[in-house]
Amino acid sequence: MKKAVILIGGKQYLVEENETLRVDLLPEGTKELETGALLVIDGDRTLVGTPEVEGVKVSAKVVEEKVAGEKVRVIRYHSKKRVHKEKGHRQKYSTIQIVKIA
Repeated sequence: MKKAVILIGGKQYLVEENETLRVDLLPEGTKELETGALLVIDGDRTLVGTPEVEGVKVSAKVVEEKVAGEKVRVIRYHSKKRVHKEKGHRQKYSTIQIVKIA
């Protein structure tokens, strides 16, 4: 089974074929994604790129867009002043499936 390290949105992910993962929100309208591999593991052989391995492309398709992540509560508090402010935030993600490492 081939594995590859890819770079999407400034973050590195170790992926395999047919794997589904959540990445930061991709631009709207993106249906397919093709990126180079920084590192490829194929059985006993490991190829390291400078910065990418030449001739290797990783294809992925977008399964779901704008998936909301866990809610993060942010509290700002001033002691002895009876002042506090609370906010909530939910990061948006895209779900992609790795189709092929070639």
